Amino acid sequence: MCVSRPASDVGIAILKRGGNAVDAAVAMGFALGVTYPAAGNIGGGGFMLVHPPSGRGDPVAFNFRERAPSAAWPTMYSKEETQFAARAVAVPGTVRGLALAHKRFGKLPWPELVEPAVALARDGFPLDKFLADLLNEVLAAAPEKAEFQRVFGKPGGGLWQPGDCLKQPDLARTLQLIANSGPDAFYQGPIADAIAAEMAGGNGLITSNDLANYQAVECRPLTTCYRGYDVYVPPPPSSGGVVLLEELNTLENFDLKKWGRWSPETFHAMTEAMRRANHDRARYIGDPAFVQIPEKLTTHEYGRQLANSIDLNQATSSVDLSADIPLSPEGQDTTHFSVIDRDGMAAANTYSLERIWGSRVVVKNTGVLLNNMMRAFNLFPGVTDTKGNLGTAPNLIAPGKRPISSMTPTIVARDGRVVLVTGSPGSQAIPSTVLCILTSVLDFGMPFPTAVDSPRFSHKWFPDRITFEAPERYPELMKALKAMGQNVVRTGPLPQGDAHSIFVPQPGRYIGVTDRRRNRQSTAAGY
Repeated sequence: MCVSRPASDVGIAILKRGGNAVDAAVAMGFALGVTYPAAGNIGGGGFMLVHPPSGRGDPVAFNFRERAPSAAWPTMYSKEETQFAARAVAVPGTVRGLALAHKRFGKLPWPELVEPAVALARDGFPLDKFLADLLNEVLAAAPEKAEFQRVFGKPGGGLWQPGDCLKQPDLARTLQLIANSGPDAFYQGPIADAIAAEMAGGNGLITSNDLANYQAVECRPLTTCYRGYDVYVPPPPSSGGVVLLEELNTLENFDLKKWGRWSPETFHAMTEAMRRANHDRARYIGDPAFVQIPEKLTTHEYGRQLANSIDLNQATSSVDLSADIPLSPEGQDTTHFSVIDRDGMAAANTYSLERIWGSRVVVKNTGVLLNNMMRAFNLFPGVTDTKGNLGTAPNLIAPGKRPISSMTPTIVARDGRVVLVTGSPGSQAIPSTVLCILTSVLDFGMPFPTAVDSPRFSHKWFPDRITFEAPERYPELMKALKAMGQNVVRTGPLPQGDAHSIFVPQPGRYIGVTDRRRNRQSTAAGY
């Protein structure tokens, strides 16, 4: 289940070959770096969540978030500095992360999982309209990026058209090295030397030592029980996991089902839970290797405290909520995929280059497109304003630190059996997207395709407003929310999220639902 059909086909082929869900996830992770280069990556990082088959162990999270280079410092950026440059690149983690997940759970040999991506890069694949349009847009916007133009420009010039074949021979050679020699091939040797040279030539900070010292981390997921279901999410530096659990623990104190899915009461309560959780995100969440994060945030008791602070008739002012954070005077991109195998093992993976197409820096002669994840830190210490800019301390830049992430790959289980696998891109709106899907299914029993397709909304604390995909469809709801003091605007220009998800209503019955908000040609794949 992912945005790219060729990558989904790779996952299915791995399952048919006897691989498990993690094998398929690893293979899809590499394949998406070829078939969805705008966000799929080996030059970025993210999180994978794995739930073993029922009775065969506890869920596991893999943190392969990027790290700041050892030469980074808190005030290294100016407000005029571009995000599309080598200085915006953090040390990539995807290759180490996929390898760590494979080492822990994989069944098939590593080369078999990388080879499908090699073939896609070497032989090419036909573009759908979605990717052709993305390529044409970024190529027009970045004429100064010579290597990017060489790698992704249409041979002979002109615009990419649906059905054209995109080949990436440099990336094929890079992936072949990784297939033959394992993850060390990316972090040491010719590929690492090329990345370090690219950084040195472009005023970037990553060195050969930064690459050689990078490690992914296996850790315990965060979890809560909501309406009798166990919800698992990655821990910090995923802020999205903390935000989602805090929201669920707040909402469990209200009878949403009694109110109804599109009632003002439900919409208002969900909004106020989002507002409070994102306020805590700014106050507390950072890389746990650098920041002490209060354990209370994901407890049921704290959820009750937050619920008690909600006025069910009146919106809370985000400014009033933030008395402990001085406000300054005012003067996308990620992808998610879900996999489940015949034994019930599930993998939820979300990874990112930060902005769509990342830094637009392609390492010469490797085909590797690099992230601009340094921009996920709070760049200007102490500068927090009502526009949504954050300068709070927990997420300031430090050498070796991982920036926080809103990525929220999520697995829901009951009695040890996986019942739902989901996640999404969408920056700070990611946990809101997951929350909308979970409440639709767990509170209201909505059919799963309807739950994924239903309009979504989000509140990020600042700006102090609700973004909603379909306000025109609910005029009475909008009128009631306005009377409560809620400010609702239409989501735009992109829809909220891209949540390719799986529902397991009973053992052995899998319902895969693709989210067609971004790519209308996305399809679920299974056998």
